[in-house]
Amino acid sequence: MSFKLLGLRDELVKATEDLGFQSPMPIQEKTIPVLLSGEKDFVGLAQTGTGKTGAYGLPLLQLIDTDKFHTQGIVICPTRELCLQITEDLKQFARYMRKIKIVAIYGGASISTQIKRLKGKPQIIVATPGRLIDMINRKAADLSKVLYTVLDEADEMLNMGFKEDIDNILKKMPDNRKIWLFSATMPQGVAAIARNYLNDPVEVRVGSKGQGPKNIRHICHTIQQKNKYPELKQIIDSSPDILALVFCRTRRDTQALAESLMRDGYQSEALHGALSQAQRDSVMRKFRRGFVRILVATDVAARGLDVDDITHVIHYNLSDGVEIYTHRSGRTGRVGKSGISIALVTSKEISRISMMEKGLIYVLNLIRYLTAKLFVKNDMRMILTQALSPELKPGLNPKTCVSSGQRPNLNPKTCVSSARRSNLKREKSALSQEKPGDFLLMWAGWIKLIKALLCV
Repeated sequence: MSFKLLGLRDELVKATEDLGFQSPMPIQEKTIPVLLSGEKDFVGLAQTGTGKTGAYGLPLLQLIDTDKFHTQGIVICPTRELCLQITEDLKQFARYMRKIKIVAIYGGASISTQIKRLKGKPQIIVATPGRLIDMINRKAADLSKVLYTVLDEADEMLNMGFKEDIDNILKKMPDNRKIWLFSATMPQGVAAIARNYLNDPVEVRVGSKGQGPKNIRHICHTIQQKNKYPELKQIIDSSPDILALVFCRTRRDTQALAESLMRDGYQSEALHGALSQAQRDSVMRKFRRGFVRILVATDVAARGLDVDDITHVIHYNLSDGVEIYTHRSGRTGRVGKSGISIALVTSKEISRISMMEKGLIYVLNLIRYLTAKLFVKNDMRMILTQALSPELKPGLNPKTCVSSGQRPNLNPKTCVSSARRSNLKREKSALSQEKPGDFLLMWAGWIKLIKALLCV
């Protein structure tokens, strides 16, 4: 499949060829023909780094009437960095469209300069929600003739508290505008926007629900807290061509880790909310050009980062949830490239990493059940035997152990035949005579096995 066959005009096809794109990515192949019609609202669900900007950017450029000098398209995204990246990508796609004007509007930059650019009557505005609201209130941005609105990284915008701003922006647009919503995940807030503002949208999903990109390899290192920094240095040293994004939880930890790496001779910089816009731009410029090989960042500061050549994402501190972990990991393995996501996990964090191991969901169901039974001595061996008995392998089937509502059935007994259950009861009775020391040794051994399963 080529871009030409998707229905794009020659100048856009030529631009993609100049940029080295030989064929469309899956999200682009499924999305572009739908959006080119300009007649449908749209929901696109795909992980970061899968080519979403091209999926909506190319149709948007084709639908714009360059003979009309007013705003026809709006792209709303969560961060300054992503705003600038999208603007640059659109300008690259539009390199052979002479009359097109594309303007970026974002916080942390001169308002007067941006107002001046808006007076040039651009056909496309790329903006962060807060600054766009400011420009609307100043009557510098007129959305009354907008035909197409793109909500990019919609889940991230909601996570950052922009729901009210998005509602206000959408209400300023005409009723006949089309909304194209793109998101890596579909939390309740994003689904609510789709219900309230989209009319019978076409939905395109790339990848399984809740599944990250398959070209990212996920690795878990279980270590002691005091060994985290030596382990990080060992990972860096073992990959000479590494371009890594290292995530920390707080600004203080981010700055301290970056300074430690610099003292030890690594090309490292910190990216966090305490930096000025000029400092952030300088750090990102050095990172994109390869002068900085290790970028240590907080989650908030790294939102919207779009650097195609990142080889490793390292979770120095674990994220607070699966969705944040997914977004972090999505910074590598972009545009079809492979990547590695490494979590440095202490023994206290095992329970948190377990929630993120999608491929081991049924083992986790058993672990949760074991935890619930931790202090019931006579039940332990029975439960463990049930969990790992070869006779139970056919029973541990997702169709029989997980209900249709995706709520795990935490009781392994439901996956055991009546005959086997009778044998287990006799086994339980025999085990009731064991010494407490035997039980503790047994539990310690199973803890080691569980850790190995989680971090395989």
